[in-house]
Amino acid sequence: MKRVVQALRRPVRALNTLLLLAVMAGCAAYIAPSFFGYERYIITGGSMSGTIEKGSIVFEKQVPVGDLAVGDVITYVPPADSGVSTLVTHRITSIKPREDGVPVLRTQGDANADVDPWKFSLQADTQPVVSYDVPLLGYAFIFLADPANRMFVIGIPAAGIALMALRDLLLALVRRDESSSQVPDPSRVPDPSPVPDQARELVPDLVPA
Repeated sequence: MKRVVQALRRPVRALNTLLLLAVMAGCAAYIAPSFFGYERYIITGGSMSGTIEKGSIVFEKQVPVGDLAVGDVITYVPPADSGVSTLVTHRITSIKPREDGVPVLRTQGDANADVDPWKFSLQADTQPVVSYDVPLLGYAFIFLADPANRMFVIGIPAAGIALMALRDLLLALVRRDESSSQVPDPSRVPDPSPVPDQARELVPDLVPA
């Protein structure tokens, strides 16, 4: 049984390490673009299928509203009277100025047959525009958004590695104690040539002449 445990210990530890590295790499890939000015959005619908699939992560760069062009894919909140309260990632199909010169935009999902039924103007000076996307990676972050799933994916491998490290430490301490207990105590070393008490009784006392 001991040999089986020892044989399994290395692959289990390697698997736990690989899981942790994979999670850390995914987190790094998700966070790192923010240092270069990118924003991240997870695509949860299929309106852009064929171009950006559901479950993808899109990375977007802020650009001045005046630099927007037809064909750009943007992420925005539709106007309040549209009935849509979530972010939408769609392609710009037209940009026309109002009488006051403010641009009015229309958008459409690449997989939708019709243009979105609303028109809107952007209030901010800049707008995130999709630069690139990573397919399927969004599913991992949707999964990890649940605390129970995070505990399962991150907590269990981490706990396994910690328990193995603790076990190795305890075994090392036990071995050290065993090796130290085998060293003879000099104070307890017996006299190499003891004279039995019975022999002492048979030897007469020598009286000097």
